[in-house]
Amino acid sequence: MSQSSRHLWVLCIAFNLIGISMHAAETDSPSSQSKPWFVSEANLPEGFPAAGPIDEVVLKTYPQHRLARVRSDSGTDGMFWKLFNHIKRNDIKMTAPVEMSWTPNAAANPDGTPDGNPNAMAFLYGSTQLGSAGADSEDASVMVEDIPAEKVVSIGLRGSYGKKTFLRGYEKLNAWLANHPEWKVAGSPRTLGYNSPMVPSFMKFSEVQIPVVAADQAQ
Repeated sequence: MSQSSRHLWVLCIAFNLIGISMHAAETDSPSSQSKPWFVSEANLPEGFPAAGPIDEVVLKTYPQHRLARVRSDSGTDGMFWKLFNHIKRNDIKMTAPVEMSWTPNAAANPDGTPDGNPNAMAFLYGSTQLGSAGADSEDASVMVEDIPAEKVVSIGLRGSYGKKTFLRGYEKLNAWLANHPEWKVAGSPRTLGYNSPMVPSFMKFSEVQIPVVAADQAQ
C-alpha cells in the first residue's frame, strides 16, 4: 500500500474511530479455547463472527451482508480511493474488516496460488439496511452488492499485510482442506484486514479465508 493510501486509511479510520480496545475472538469452532486479542478500531458489520483465532484453521459462517466493491488490475491504491469516496459521499461509516480478494479470472501461478496483488477490494456496510444494491450513480466502477450467507475456512494471522502473510495462511487452509474432503472450495480466496497503518506490523491482524460448501452439496 502506497504512502498516500496509508494516509487516507488513517483518515478514514480516524473519522469513524470508536476507540481502540482489546477484543477477544469467538468462532464457530467449540474447540477454540484460546481467544486472542487484537487492536479493534471499528465495528464489525451486523451479525459477523468475531475475529480469530490465530494460527488455527476454523469454519466460520457469515450472514447475508452488503458491501461496496471495486475490481481492478491496476493495484489497491486506486480501489481504496474509489471506495473511500463512495462511503464519504453516501455517509456510510467505515467498518472493519476490509476485504481484499482475487476474482475467479485472476491469474494464477503454476501451483495454483493467486498471482500478483488482489484485484478486488470491498468496504463492508454495517447493515443490509444501509443504501441499496447496484452501481454507484457517481462512479459506476463501485458496485454495491448483497452477499448471501456463506461458510468459509479461516485462519487468523499476525503480521504486515502483504502476499507473504497471505500465502502463509493460504497454504495452511489448503493443507486443512486436503485432510477434510467433506468440504469443497466454493469461491476465490480473500484476506480480511482489520487494522490501519497506525498499528505496528507485528500487531496487525488479518484473516485469510476460502469459501467452502459441504461436499455432498457441491455441484
